[in-house]
Amino acid sequence: MRDRNAPLTAADLPALAWDKMDGLLPAAVQDAGSGRLLMLGYMDRAALAATLDSGFVTFFSRSKGRLWQKGETSGNRLSLVAINEDCDGDALLVAARPEGPTCHTGAASCFGGDAPAGPGWLAELSGIVAARAASNDEASYTRKLIDAGPARIAQKVGEEGVEIALAAVTRDKEGLGEEIADLLYHLAVLMEVRGLGWDEVVAVLKARHASSARASS
Repeated sequence: MRDRNAPLTAADLPALAWDKMDGLLPAAVQDAGSGRLLMLGYMDRAALAATLDSGFVTFFSRSKGRLWQKGETSGNRLSLVAINEDCDGDALLVAARPEGPTCHTGAASCFGGDAPAGPGWLAELSGIVAARAASNDEASYTRKLIDAGPARIAQKVGEEGVEIALAAVTRDKEGLGEEIADLLYHLAVLMEVRGLGWDEVVAVLKARHASSARASS
């Protein structure tokens, strides 16, 4: 039996439940960084194969009656990270990195709403930092910090760590939260400079957890 925790490959296509909806499977697209639901489309075998082959999310357009790569006109493509099927093999969850707004209205998500809540917003923060890094805004603190170089950013991270330790014993919950927010911001700037993403950090944490779980079982 196929391990459903592993992403789909071309070899897995025949086992999906294509007959339930006349050869189409609903495909929900999720931002791989923030977890935000971006859009819902449909894939036939050819669209799924094209997605896996090209690395960009491709649907079967029911209105056009043909394959349609998201962003083929606007340029706002969805770069594929992984695809998983549900427990019945008749629906797909696509993890992707959006190259611009997903919705034709210019919104980040076809489902509207605010930016992701909770830890998922850290991906949005990294996007903001990246945009500031690419700007020529001399008034931007982020831009100035990046221009100062990794050593200065690392120094700020160290200072914020100390301030968190002090706040943990001298300030209330809100004050501690403010200091943690400062640290996360400066970490995001450091990660931008060093080319590191939150998903890579989370992958390390998950691997450590898996190792610990195996050791204790």
